[in-house]
Amino acid sequence: MTSNGEVLRADVLGSLLRPAWLAEARQKWEAGDMPAAEFKKIEDRAVDEAIKLQEDAGLDVVTDGEMRRFTFFDQFTAALEGVAHTEGEAVPFHSQPDKVDIDFHSPVCVTDKVKRKRMLTLEEFAYARARATKPIKITLPSPLMFFTMWSPTQSPSAYPDPFELFADGVDLVREEARALADIGCEYIQIDAPDFGQLVEDSERERWERLGIPVERVMSEGVEMLNAVADVPGVRFALHLCKGNFQSLWISAGGYEEISQHVFKGTPNYDVYMLEYDDERSGGFEPLEDLPDDKVVVLGLVTTKFDELESVEDLKTRVDEAAKHYPREQLALSTQCGFASVAMGNQISEEAQQKKLQRVAEAAHSIWS
Repeated sequence: MTSNGEVLRADVLGSLLRPAWLAEARQKWEAGDMPAAEFKKIEDRAVDEAIKLQEDAGLDVVTDGEMRRFTFFDQFTAALEGVAHTEGEAVPFHSQPDKVDIDFHSPVCVTDKVKRKRMLTLEEFAYARARATKPIKITLPSPLMFFTMWSPTQSPSAYPDPFELFADGVDLVREEARALADIGCEYIQIDAPDFGQLVEDSERERWERLGIPVERVMSEGVEMLNAVADVPGVRFALHLCKGNFQSLWISAGGYEEISQHVFKGTPNYDVYMLEYDDERSGGFEPLEDLPDDKVVVLGLVTTKFDELESVEDLKTRVDEAAKHYPREQLALSTQCGFASVAMGNQISEEAQQKKLQRVAEAAHSIWS
């Protein structure tokens, strides 16, 4: 939805596959073998190409592809004091139920009070705005994404209660959102896989073992999630996915496990971007828990695999969703980013291009 109420039918999530030459340049820069100014020019080129890719595909909104980031939540891992380069607790990723393929560890954990060193997204927005002809979206992490950096052994000396850490996260995210609004940003997406993965019992149990009661997450945590979207003049989108790393996932289950709390407890959001690319996502019935003045962006096109969805199949899925939510308030996107972490999903650049084109083609056909 734009400032005049127009729905952006062909939306996009955020990250794109990093070109090999960008990854190589980052390695050289981090090793001290490339001057910062030279690396910055290479980053700029990657952003230029990312914007062109999305605009050529016909999308209604674009991002910078998160080309300047290593993870989608670098605002916490790379831009703050109070974190140490000690691995966080394991987050299990799956390719199929009951099979753990990878235990992902945050590269840092919280060991002191967190303080901002710099803002990452102001440069992202200012540079992209100067080059894009379509509306620009900027992505920020949910304040509860600090859970990946919460260590029951390392963090309590600074934050005896993890919700004190999450509260500082609210201040950090909202401050950055306000700074973005001050320079003209009108569309901000809050990425909240933290809430999305709580659709599964095993994840709820893991949070409890970390000392983060799920009951508090669904009350205090939801209030915090809503609070970061309190910035006048900005359209906020809430992205709820269930894990995205090298084509693997964290949780399986429908949104009914969280919809009564999250959908009804976040009135500051205008747009809800929901993962619906396979049977693991559950049904569309939880959409009925949303007020009917929101926009629901259906993430029907997967970023995890090369196989391309057909326009007809996407139309059928939209028809199914429209039984539970007003069709005029629906839109289409990929189910998640193509590279939530710089290594990227197991998908080709050619397939990425075709999927972005398919989102635009299907969306403009369905809502023509």
